[in-house]
Amino acid sequence: MSEGTTRANPTGETTTAPTAPPTPPPTGPPAPAPRALLPSLVPLLREWLPRQRWFAGKGRPVTGFSLVSATELLPCGAGGAAPGLLHLLVRAQQSGPPQAGTGAGDCYQLLLGIRSALPPHLAHALIGRPTSGPLHGRTIYEALHDPRLAGLLLERLRVPGRLGSLRFTRAPSTAIASALNPRPVTAEQSNSSVVYGDTYILKVFRRIGAGVNPDLELPLALARAGCDRVPHPTAWFETSTAEPMTLGILQPFLRGSADGWQLALNSLSVRADFSGSARALGRATAEVHTALAAVLPTAVLRRQQIELLAAGMTERLDAATAAVPALRPYRDPLRAAFDDLAELGRRGRTWPAQRIHGDLHLGQTLRAALDGRWALIDFEGEPARPISERRRLQPVARDIAGMLRSFDYAARASRPGPDSSAWAQEWARRNRAAYCDGYAEAAGVDPRQEPELMRAYETDKAVYEVLYEARHRPDWLSVPMAAIHRLAGSPHTSPPAATHP
Repeated sequence: MSEGTTRANPTGETTTAPTAPPTPPPTGPPAPAPRALLPSLVPLLREWLPRQRWFAGKGRPVTGFSLVSATELLPCGAGGAAPGLLHLLVRAQQSGPPQAGTGAGDCYQLLLGIRSALPPHLAHALIGRPTSGPLHGRTIYEALHDPRLAGLLLERLRVPGRLGSLRFTRAPSTAIASALNPRPVTAEQSNSSVVYGDTYILKVFRRIGAGVNPDLELPLALARAGCDRVPHPTAWFETSTAEPMTLGILQPFLRGSADGWQLALNSLSVRADFSGSARALGRATAEVHTALAAVLPTAVLRRQQIELLAAGMTERLDAATAAVPALRPYRDPLRAAFDDLAELGRRGRTWPAQRIHGDLHLGQTLRAALDGRWALIDFEGEPARPISERRRLQPVARDIAGMLRSFDYAARASRPGPDSSAWAQEWARRNRAAYCDGYAEAAGVDPRQEPELMRAYETDKAVYEVLYEARHRPDWLSVPMAAIHRLAGSPHTSPPAATHP
């Protein structure tokens, strides 16, 4: 039986996939027969999958699985100490109404290591031991924790081509070094990452959607535009279907860089000035937006689109107030921000729209240690949203509002004592203003000149944060609620004041 013999019918927006070089015909032995394979893994996956940080359907029981594809990347023969590597795409069926952004059967990418016995250093990666089926008596584990299997993925990316249901592509005029020691990134993420030496980082997407992931599409476009604010993809792999699904991306590892969130917290902990860095980050954001607008389609949002935009924000507010009682007293004044936006559309106001980052905050930025230059990373947008939605043209105000919220978040999340709380809030105010200053310098357009649009997007982001914290980190709920109080209590507060050198 050939690899990937059963495959779901993906739906979603038609996309143009990155052009791949000609590929050889499928090679390699078939995966274990899917009909027997999946039932034997179901008891293990039902227990293991919901515990993973990247599983989107938490709180709803898993009732079953269906196989999308199965590809054997390394033979899973019986006996011997050598591991096998099995690539699976499975859909998880769950009971109960889906949460916003999740579907009736979300598709997940699994990389399963297979051994006769698991060595002690991989004990933490154990998934389980099938009691039936073709892998009966074998040990199944998370493959990305095994250096040998993680190294095999890099080797597959070094040599472009097709293997079963997968296609591996390398960017033109690039070469990938071999024999680099892999190490998994242990920080909590919505995906999984492996660093090879200090040269590359491979992001493996876990929740898979139809179409090219923006985290591949946008950096490739920025590479064409000559924008050096984003690490350019070195190689990637995807399904070899008519409409490919992006599975993983290899990019340069920015050695010695520090992420903006940690830098901000460090600044707060020692009461250091951060406004110069915030201003430079604003310039970097504007450069990325300008480059995206130059190489990808743009549009103008008119009355109908603006009313739909405001209606979507109102719908998210209604869902959040239903789920989080603390939000209910603020519903009407928060909704006023969205009503004001819709009213401007009815009066003939328009806004340009383009491709944007989609989930911009301090944690999606890196500052180089040597020259202090900022880079933006992780362009997939909000992972909970369908890829078709993440690829929509939107005002740049959404990205800017996300970053402004991030400065405020850092100030609140730093947990300052009573004597430093006022200083932390002033820190946030200064850096929000400095970021807008830098953006205006590079873009030629000051986002603070669109106060209604900025207020609507910042309110929408704060509502999202409240719902997220209520579900995942209740101890943090006070952080976005402070912004809710500000945004609802002072609906016509002026935007951050400009700063001057």
